[in-house]
Amino acid sequence: MTKWNVSTQKGNKEKTELEDILLKLVKPAISEFQSGHAGIRLGETGTSYDSQTAEMEGLSRLLWGVAPLLAGGRKESQVIDPLVEGIKNGINPTHPEYWGELSDYDQRLVEMSVYGYALCLAPDQVWGKLTAEEQEQLVVWLSQSSKYKCHDCNWLFFPVLVQLGLKQVGAPYCQKTIDESLDRVEAFYLGDGWYADGQDAHRDYYVPFAIHFYSLFYAKMMENEDPKRAATYKERAALFAQDFIYWFADDGAAIPFGRSMTYRFSQAAFWSAVVFADVEVAPYSLGEIKGILFRHIRQWMELPIFDTRGVLTIGYAYPNLCVSENYNSPGSPYWALKTFLFLALAEDHPFWEAEEEKMPVLADVSVQPESNKVLARDNGHAAIFNPGHTKTNDHTHTSAKYEKFVYSSHFGFSVPRGEWGLEQAAFDSMLALSEQDHLYRVKRTSKTITLSESMIQMVWQPWNDVEVETWVIPVLPGHLRVHRIKTARHLSAAEGGFAVGLGDRNTEPTALITNSDDAALYSNVGGTSAIKLLYGKGHAKLVFPNANTNLVKSRTSIPTIVADFEPGTHIVASIVYGTPEPHVEEDWASSFSFQEEEGSISFYQKGDEEPRLKLSLE
Repeated sequence: MTKWNVSTQKGNKEKTELEDILLKLVKPAISEFQSGHAGIRLGETGTSYDSQTAEMEGLSRLLWGVAPLLAGGRKESQVIDPLVEGIKNGINPTHPEYWGELSDYDQRLVEMSVYGYALCLAPDQVWGKLTAEEQEQLVVWLSQSSKYKCHDCNWLFFPVLVQLGLKQVGAPYCQKTIDESLDRVEAFYLGDGWYADGQDAHRDYYVPFAIHFYSLFYAKMMENEDPKRAATYKERAALFAQDFIYWFADDGAAIPFGRSMTYRFSQAAFWSAVVFADVEVAPYSLGEIKGILFRHIRQWMELPIFDTRGVLTIGYAYPNLCVSENYNSPGSPYWALKTFLFLALAEDHPFWEAEEEKMPVLADVSVQPESNKVLARDNGHAAIFNPGHTKTNDHTHTSAKYEKFVYSSHFGFSVPRGEWGLEQAAFDSMLALSEQDHLYRVKRTSKTITLSESMIQMVWQPWNDVEVETWVIPVLPGHLRVHRIKTARHLSAAEGGFAVGLGDRNTEPTALITNSDDAALYSNVGGTSAIKLLYGKGHAKLVFPNANTNLVKSRTSIPTIVADFEPGTHIVASIVYGTPEPHVEEDWASSFSFQEEEGSISFYQKGDEEPRLKLSLE
């Protein structure tokens, strides 16, 4: 894949170069299209739905980028013509690859949404290329979106987009579907711009790159016909932006968190929708938003996320099926193209003339109660401090994706490759407990959670007769974790720090590795991760997890504190340190201290006269 190469010239020149970047993303996939087919086969890995649907997805998701490209005035017959041919075949009931009749909760309900999107943005290039008979076939096939049930989450927007597209081209559509779907989404609204992805569900990237993205698209399309909803969606997006900006590091990287990380640069799709819908997000300027978008895309274009054909792979910072979801097909990553919605902007739009600006000055700590998170920053590094959720789901590696104590823009997070021992399980930013049999349990839900600028606290139970109360002080680069473990079982424990990448011998011969009884550290050109036992029993070690457990680096080390506990009550505290810098602050291990008094223990952050946390020892 060609590296990002955008000139400093503004206006038409910049727009053209960004269009070229989009085409470099799309054309390798288009080249896999076989004439006469109704999909694109991009790989051989399986998914929860059948291969025909996966191939339909491979074709359809390209339109998330191609439709804005066409709307912005770029004519690319070599791109749109194969897609239209595939559409014609897929909607034709007599064609052997007809996309077929749907059912409740069908994956095709997801994929058909982009056709409504395309009919809104580029009707002449899609609808206009169909005969009258083919137009009728498309209407009939898309109309199924009003007949079948969607999952009670962001899926509710998919039939809405379909109806908008049908409405745009003057075809029959279902207003009832629009109203009922949008009314139901209102039940997910939490305040201050935040939604949950379903009733009391997780708050992750599906909020910005799905719920807000679709609602802002609706607001733009319907601002004259449905001004009340349009205004509400824009107001909520402006509120949400005040929090969401903290999810991005100064270099453009977003903090990986939650499921569907293979959608990669869709993490910034919200900002593209903000610009498209002309939402003002004061005090942030158009140039600052442009900077977030462009830095984000730049850093992704520098990563090995493509195969030898130039096709996007399943994974995150490199190809990696370990981190994928059960619903990820070879075509799924192209949902990332939603971020290119800004290409639909006309050449004279102020976005193209705005100077790209660096990240604005932000507070060191941002409390975001609607999302159950506290965001912290240090020298451009961004992290989510996370007390977790009171409910869970059945998605792959839910504990790793939603329940770690900290998620980092630099270190990413790790998922297990197996169930045996610390190396297979890769417990970064977690406390893992076992019955001394090498099989570990971690937090999957929290019974209670509280958060403030100075502390997050949670109570969780890995077994019915084991309760853990955890406190985390959300600061960077070094933070404090304290656990009170009440157990009726003999336990082994492992407290993991950040997973830092290991380099190759030819690129980093000078890694700094230290390991003492109470502290472990690994530092190289990829950053520094360390942990120190501050209070309680245990000893430090460096764990070297199995390859391909981490989203960001294929080989890592996790500084870890391990201990064994008898039945009873135990308090253990650790200082966890992490920075993108290849050097270590000399006083990192003294950033927190403790003081025992009769019947209690107090923990202090360096420079504080009052304790950050005081616990009873009884």
